[in-house]
Amino acid sequence: MKRLLSLTIPLALLLPVAVNAQGTIKIGTVDMNRAFKEYNKTKDAEAKINDAKNQAKKEYDDRADAYKKALDDINNLNKQLDAPALAAEAKTQKAKERDDKIANIKNMEREINEFRQTRERQLQEQALRMREGIVKEITDVVNDNVKTKGFDFVFDKSGMSLNGVPLLMYSKDSVDFTNDVILVLNKPGRASTVSASPAASASPTTKQP
Repeated sequence: MKRLLSLTIPLALLLPVAVNAQGTIKIGTVDMNRAFKEYNKTKDAEAKINDAKNQAKKEYDDRADAYKKALDDINNLNKQLDAPALAAEAKTQKAKERDDKIANIKNMEREINEFRQTRERQLQEQALRMREGIVKEITDVVNDNVKTKGFDFVFDKSGMSLNGVPLLMYSKDSVDFTNDVILVLNKPGRASTVSASPAASASPTTKQP
């Protein structure tokens, strides 16, 4: 630790000399988290993701209801088979019917699990794809500001270290251009590259009993 400090302090002392030799350094800050939240496309994306989740839940509930009905049918057949007055021939027929339904309900269990896993993966991929698209758009606007305003360094005010400490401990409000970024992002008629179409091609289908 002592050796690390002995190396760090001289570098800190030399840094202003190097900066002054090169001229004034122009620094800007942007709150990426705020820009993300206040970008209209973020709200649209969240709404589309929620719609996709609700649709997936409805499809899952339909399958779960069909599974419950099939299970009730099996339980009813078991009660009939336990009836002492049931003739041998009828008992054989109902036992076969029950066994067929048991085999079918096992397939339903597998298909429901596959559906749930597939849809969860699709929703995660859709949300990630949309988030990446939004972050890229915000980053592009930030980079445009860097070019037009001639910033040498730009720091994200919302960035946190691994210890949960803000990476940027202090900055003047005058160097923050988050409002400029948000205004450009939400400009009416501005084209967006964010896609919200779900990847539903691999969706399994449950056979109804």
